[in-house]
Amino acid sequence: MIEALAETLRGSRSIAGKADIATVAARLGIGGGDAVPVGDDAAAIPDGDGHLLLAIEGFMNEFVAADPWFAGWCGVMVNLSDIAAMGGRAIAVVDALWAEGEAQASPVLDGLRAASRAYGVPLVGGHSNLRTDRGQLAVAILGRARRLLTSFDAEPGDRLVAAIDLRGRYREPFANWEAATEAPPERLRGDLALLPVIAEVGLSRAAKDISQGGVVGTAAMFCEASGVGASIDVLAVPRPDGVALERWLLTFPSFGYLLAVKPDDVPAVLERFTARGIAAADIGGFTPGHRLAIAMEGREALIRDLAEAPLLGCAPPA
Repeated sequence: MIEALAETLRGSRSIAGKADIATVAARLGIGGGDAVPVGDDAAAIPDGDGHLLLAIEGFMNEFVAADPWFAGWCGVMVNLSDIAAMGGRAIAVVDALWAEGEAQASPVLDGLRAASRAYGVPLVGGHSNLRTDRGQLAVAILGRARRLLTSFDAEPGDRLVAAIDLRGRYREPFANWEAATEAPPERLRGDLALLPVIAEVGLSRAAKDISQGGVVGTAAMFCEASGVGASIDVLAVPRPDGVALERWLLTFPSFGYLLAVKPDDVPAVLERFTARGIAAADIGGFTPGHRLAIAMEGREALIRDLAEAPLLGCAPPA
């Protein structure tokens, strides 16, 4: 069973799509060794006693066309997740929207506005073109961190903690687990605040937002950026009842993070999340080398050797 699961994960479109980052990074001549390293959830720009954080997300055209209101909501939500994953708090959001007229643009704009209000982060400007032949959306965000969480600081021996809000449902037909649009705004804001607090009290130095590619694809990017391997106990991953394991491991949750945590700090980190009703568990560990594997009931299967087949192509030099 584990070999069949590994084959499904290795062949997934969502993980393969992350490899496009390597093509773009190479063309631009940027990488993890730059003054502002590339390959994290947001660019971390030194600023006084902390860092400014700058992130951007573009959305699949078919997603914008099929669920425009939710695409607008996600424009804010996923950017906020990127800022939180870096140990930051959001300051402001801007958007770029293309649409064929006001009628096509309206639900996207309504979703953006609803999320902005729910999360308490202002939309302060952007770009719009309502005279195009299709709908497209990109959203950028500015934040600030007092103490960073990064993708580059996981170490062999660290435990891999997953924290996911399971109080939701799939937003069919896409692999999006939606646990935010009906949640109280106070809860949404408080949940996001967990990550910067964890960073500031020193419970973790490294984290990553679970994005397209799910737990496994995100772990691959995490390992590559940190120059480590990992083994994931797939049965330990927090999962909703009735959801198939192979689907869940590739799911994009509205609230989901992987954290590198020292073994002695795992109980304190888990308690921070579970106290707010967020499912959290120790799902494995980071290892020397560059091999990402999954484990189940004493058996292990390789997902990717990141030394032989990098996914991002922009990790810091060894």
